Amino acid sequence: MHTYTFTAPRPGRLDKTLAALLKDLSRSAVQRLIEQGQVTVNGQTRSASYQVKPNEVLVVSVPEAQPATAQAEDIPLVILYEDDDVIAVNKPAGMVVHPGAGNASGTLANAILAHAPETAGVGDAARPGIVHRLDKETSGIVLLARNETAYRALQAQFKSRVVKKLYLALCVGSVEPPRGIISKPIGRDPAHRQRMAVLIGGREAVTQYAVAEVYTVDKDLQDVAPGGLVKGSRYSFVRARPATGRTHQLRVHFASIGFPIVGDALYGATRHDPLSRALAPRHLLHASELTFQRPASGQEIHLYAPIPEDMRRVLDALGD
Repeated sequence: MHTYTFTAPRPGRLDKTLAALLKDLSRSAVQRLIEQGQVTVNGQTRSASYQVKPNEVLVVSVPEAQPATAQAEDIPLVILYEDDDVIAVNKPAGMVVHPGAGNASGTLANAILAHAPETAGVGDAARPGIVHRLDKETSGIVLLARNETAYRALQAQFKSRVVKKLYLALCVGSVEPPRGIISKPIGRDPAHRQRMAVLIGGREAVTQYAVAEVYTVDKDLQDVAPGGLVKGSRYSFVRARPATGRTHQLRVHFASIGFPIVGDALYGATRHDPLSRALAPRHLLHASELTFQRPASGQEIHLYAPIPEDMRRVLDALGD
């Protein structure tokens, strides 16, 4: 990790200011560092669009460079859809999307290079064909491009919100109201760099949701959850549609209204909830459906990834 300290020479956007000061980094690379919480202004994290004032102190931490390209690995994939331009994969929980610190192999990027070698060099060399991401423990649909033209087209669809996504989540408690929109800005948590948080000055983040079912624990679940569950405890099975694509968006949003996703240790679910501690193998969030337009024809494609077995087991235990 290399740390650089600057005094802002003039007013302007944070990302533009740093791109001018750090000649070896592109503006997109600077934006990634800002998003990752590696940049502070007078000791505070800020968004890329923050208007820097003269003489403010800018501190930038730049991680050691990762290998320039991912390496192909013969890892089994569940392919939901593919054509000459696009591949859609049902990513299992536990698989990292692309190589990074501590995850040089075994990622979706490594697997896709073995399945479709032509993705090498599409977009970012370390993220071949990858136009969006899921967290390591989030399961479900990931869309990839086989060529640069498709990559740019899909990027544009995500940016203009043409791509529609549906997630399924199991939340702690009976979510109230049962249908609504959470519109709260999200940024890197200044006190905990691994977390995101609802922050004034963060990036716009909007989530529409509806509760599909509320489970009430009315029996002893000692057989499936060591220590059992408190009788009367409630859990909500929720369908969520994010209008934006911020890091950890659904996890942060549901935690912010008091109903964290079951199994989510980072956002507080395991602290007091016995189901999260004893039965949930991970945070129970699944990217279930995705709709996009084929880059070549504009044809609308709707994809569906069934609920994974680990999530189904928890739902079945609650519903018995």
